[in-house]
Amino acid sequence: MRLPAVRFGLRTRLVGAFLLVAAISAATTATLTYREARSAILKQAQDTAVDQFRDRIGAQAVTLPMDEEQLRRACRSLAREGKPHPWTVFAEYGTLRVSSSDRPTSDIITPALRAAARGSAHGSFQRVVKDGVPWLTVGMPALIDRGDGGQPTGLVLYAVMRLSTEEANVEAMVTAARDGALPALLIALVPALLAARSVLRPVRDLRRAAAGIGRGELDTRIEVRGSDELAGLARTFNDSSTKLQESVAELRRAEARARRFASDVSHELRTPLAGMLAVTEVLDEDAAQLNPDTATAVRLISTETDKLATLVEDLMEISRFDAKAADLHLDEVDVAEAIRKTVENRHWRDRIRLELPGGIRAMLDPRRFDIIVANLVGNALRHGAEPVTVRLRTERRGATDRLVTEVLDSGPGIDPAVLPHVFDRFYKADAARTRSAGSGLGLAITLENVRLHGGTVHAADGPGGGALFTVELPLERPSEPSLEAP
Repeated sequence: MRLPAVRFGLRTRLVGAFLLVAAISAATTATLTYREARSAILKQAQDTAVDQFRDRIGAQAVTLPMDEEQLRRACRSLAREGKPHPWTVFAEYGTLRVSSSDRPTSDIITPALRAAARGSAHGSFQRVVKDGVPWLTVGMPALIDRGDGGQPTGLVLYAVMRLSTEEANVEAMVTAARDGALPALLIALVPALLAARSVLRPVRDLRRAAAGIGRGELDTRIEVRGSDELAGLARTFNDSSTKLQESVAELRRAEARARRFASDVSHELRTPLAGMLAVTEVLDEDAAQLNPDTATAVRLISTETDKLATLVEDLMEISRFDAKAADLHLDEVDVAEAIRKTVENRHWRDRIRLELPGGIRAMLDPRRFDIIVANLVGNALRHGAEPVTVRLRTERRGATDRLVTEVLDSGPGIDPAVLPHVFDRFYKADAARTRSAGSGLGLAITLENVRLHGGTVHAADGPGGGALFTVELPLERPSEPSLEAP
């Protein structure tokens, strides 16, 4: 089983990084200090012992040949003068092996030390750890001074000294460093938290400001503190916010001007269009009495005038939605009967299949619901294929009942590239098709009317082909119009 990944916040990572650096620095310092201090302690004891042993041998009169008892007395005399710690002195002279203790020789003295001591007039020394106990071993040859710097006599004296005191001092240093590490890390935690706070405070301010910008509060700014990189980031954010606020304000002004222009043009066109429609009606009535070319032109003018009138009405309707001036006048409606009236008023009854169960009543704006159904069915007839089916049902969604209206045509369906844009204003699936029977605003007006009712509308391909538009509206009166996107 895969375990979920553990995520740490920025504060935790900053404090962890600070403590890690502090721990590595403390460990490195302690290690170097330990090495230097240990070397200094052991070197001091070693140098003292070597110099003392060499001086004592030089001061002791060695007269050869010596017998075993004489050598033992010499070893004991040297052992009594051992510094800085008591020595055990061993002597090797030919095959003779004696010492200041009961043991004639020691296994602490290594063959390497014996070879170095015999091969050098100045002697040699070696630190040895035996059974976990540190020892210092020193080997010195006894010399006879003949005026040429001394000649070896064949006698070699060894001093063995236990370094327990020095090792205990080193261990005490290690223990002190270890015991002081945890308090040091705890103390380092304080500046770590302060440093994290100083870094995170501008980040939190930036997050809150960015959230405010996301909510549309474009006047949000960050207080700039100091002159470091974070302060530069705050200044950059403030400058960007100012430019964004100015750009959005200009866009809103331009949008308001465009909406006002569309509304004003639509209003100004209504009067001349009313006159033109009246004239085209008269011309349509007399078209049969005109010559064929003139009749064709008259019918073309009449058709295009109807399209222009529809476009102007749609523009006025969409401008009311943009200006938040669209009102909802709810009434209890027999939904099936309302759909039948919409179809019959537009003479679509022979082209539509209705699957409308009776007894479904809902709180709707009859005029706007008529527009919703008419636009969806008209779109299906223009861009799909007959027959077009209109279905009605209710569904339970959570704690609310929903009225579901479906309009399904028998055409090829909706291109996946077109699907996200079917409710866009003036969108055309075929860019080369510059003219169409509709205004290009029908589905956009449908969307706005559905939103005004607190519902949703979706477009998809039907299970058996064709385009399927689904409108979901609350059965009860909505408290606030929903702004949910399709």
